[in-house]
Amino acid sequence: MNPLALALGVGGFALGLAADRLATRWPEHDEEHPAGRAMDWRTAVCALVGAIGFGLLPIRFAGDPLALVVFGAWFVAMTVGLATDLDQRLLPNIVTLPVIPVALVYAVSGLDPLVGRSFLLAILAAVLIPAVLYLPSIPFGAGAFGLGDVKFLAGMGLMLGGDRALAGTVVGLLLGGVVLLALLATRRIGRRSYVPLGPFLILGAMWAVLIRV
Repeated sequence: MNPLALALGVGGFALGLAADRLATRWPEHDEEHPAGRAMDWRTAVCALVGAIGFGLLPIRFAGDPLALVVFGAWFVAMTVGLATDLDQRLLPNIVTLPVIPVALVYAVSGLDPLVGRSFLLAILAAVLIPAVLYLPSIPFGAGAFGLGDVKFLAGMGLMLGGDRALAGTVVGLLLGGVVLLALLATRRIGRRSYVPLGPFLILGAMWAVLIRV
């Protein structure tokens, strides 16, 4: 086994655990989402996603240390965002906003291996994908798709490029739909229950980085 992949996988597992514990205290909680939650299924999800994601990164970007560092930093942000959205239904600005300028510079420089020379398509994806999903939701008020998701998708479009960002978004939406239907079928939630979309978009983004050819 690749020693670096093993080391990063273990580190990703630890990061997932730490992100879950952080999310129970930060950012500020409200009455609906009280602080101090014990370890539960969300802990396991964050640890598993961290372990798999970081374990596959050095295989995906073998021979490209810059890509490993940049995408590794993004995976750190996504793991923390996954934890906070699962715990509080919130993607904090500190997790989503810094990605956008870094990803823009990385894409325009031509160094992003997933964007290549198609940085204009990446910019277009960063604008159109969140707009198409968010604008139709405005008349319905607060819902599963929020501004945190908009900011995440903007960074995602710049990091992944046009077709890959679109594919990751579709996978995330499909995964979210399957989980939502399963929860409704088993009566774990009702029709008016709020299920955050961010975790599914994050999983779709990781899939687009690590698995999509």
